[in-house]
Amino acid sequence: MTTLLLHGLGATNRVWDGWQREDVIAPDLPGHGTAEPLPAYSFESIAAALAKTLAGTLPDRLTIVGHSLGGVIALELAGGRYGVQVDRVIALGVKVTWSDDDLAKAAALAAKPVTYFDTRDDAAARYLRISGLQDLIDPQSDTVDHGLKQEDGRWRLALDPRAFGVGAPNMSRLIRDAKADVVLARGELDPMNTDAELAELHDRVITLPGLGHNAHVEDPSALDHVDGQATA
Repeated sequence: MTTLLLHGLGATNRVWDGWQREDVIAPDLPGHGTAEPLPAYSFESIAAALAKTLAGTLPDRLTIVGHSLGGVIALELAGGRYGVQVDRVIALGVKVTWSDDDLAKAAALAAKPVTYFDTRDDAAARYLRISGLQDLIDPQSDTVDHGLKQEDGRWRLALDPRAFGVGAPNMSRLIRDAKADVVLARGELDPMNTDAELAELHDRVITLPGLGHNAHVEDPSALDHVDGQATA
């Protein structure tokens, strides 16, 4: 079965480079990497744009593995409103509890103009910070290059900062409406969520021992078998 891999906010499709599997599709989300930005960002608009981009390339049966924001988009796509037939969703590392302060900080980031840097190294450091990939990816790698742009001799992140304004997902509704088997997964050390928070939402929760928020980068084999089934 084909697996669609969806990265998290601030990252790009290159976070899946460590996955040595056949029959996978790993696009950039809108406003990330080489994907075009959107006029406005919501979970619905991202899912709709992604479905349009992938139209004609997806098979009849599909598993989606989504990390963080990508996990929310996976659930949104599984709701059946975008012409995508999803059999299974593995939503990894989704932040499910949002305080007013969390939302205010995200809105402030979304309102900031694009930051430019004089050197690639400075832009790379910012990219790794924003995506939470410090110490996981070589700053000089092609993976980081994919998250950067050079304009008029200066460097910036490829990320459209307005994407931070997507808001908080209604996870209860997304899981309820999903026309697919759903597994919620998290790294044991992920500060973005807890076992208890996920268990409140769903009865199929898996914790990946010793891993953090970017568990799929820390150990690309961690999701090989989730809930007794192969992911790809």
